[in-house]
Amino acid sequence: MTPEVAAYLEKARQCLSNARTLLAIGLSNDAGRNAYFAAFHSAQAFIFSRTGRVAKTHSGARSEFARLALEEPLLDRSLTGFLARAYALKEVADYETGPDSLIPSDRSSAALETAEQFVDRVAALLEEAHGCE
Repeated sequence: MTPEVAAYLEKARQCLSNARTLLAIGLSNDAGRNAYFAAFHSAQAFIFSRTGRVAKTHSGARSEFARLALEEPLLDRSLTGFLARAYALKEVADYETGPDSLIPSDRSSAALETAEQFVDRVAALLEEAHGCE
């Protein structure tokens, strides 16, 4: 595994840890945003492992991950869709105002669960591909 891939996966795990902490203290918006970033960074690890480059935008990461994931039978297709769904949480947390700006804790909690699966699946796939244990 390259240092770049390992760094992206470590960043993803850090975001998961942050999301758990934020959710536990009632900061649902920040937890949802971190759940998205956990998936985003692991997607960047996957993209880099396959192409030697990273996407320059969130949109680019979503589309490149989706394209590359089609070629990977071990990636559940629901994970590709999660990246887009979780980005919506980031948008709400970052840009919405008023009553629509609050992400319910159950939604952030569900996103965190899926983000954990996303990171674990991508990490396992990359470790397997590089002969790591």
